[in-house]
Amino acid sequence: MRCENKMRADTRLFGKIDIAEDRIITLKDGIIGFPDLRKFALIHDEEREKGKIKWLQSMDDTAFALPVIDPLEVDPLYHPIVSEEQYRRLGDVSSENIYMLVTITVPKKIEQMSVNLKAPFIINMENLEGAQIIIEDDYPVKYKIYDLLKQSKEADE
Repeated sequence: MRCENKMRADTRLFGKIDIAEDRIITLKDGIIGFPDLRKFALIHDEEREKGKIKWLQSMDDTAFALPVIDPLEVDPLYHPIVSEEQYRRLGDVSSENIYMLVTITVPKKIEQMSVNLKAPFIINMENLEGAQIIIEDDYPVKYKIYDLLKQSKEADE
């Protein structure tokens, strides 16, 4: 049974949106650089359902939204080492209920677009508890993705 309570947000990117409260992701420690932002909605462009890029929309500060993507879309071999302690903070986790996202940076020169593979978001999709963690693995903070996304888009067309 789904909760009917909704949170309304007047967002910069999506206008007025209603998000069911039972769909709100809680990042207990906020995000790196923004510890007070803890409630988020994961939004995708419904008109382009096949789009790989989603938005982590803050429900605490509706002007704040981060473009995110599943890291496996840009690096199929991405498998960071996450400690048991980090997983334990998210509740009862398994490979079936964990969802991982990485932030996208889009500078003025779009060809320099990159993702941060060093600090993924890990979300337990059963209880919607998540955290942004800094991994110890040798993944880069700026992993260039423009050419990868361009090739993927051309393959989809």
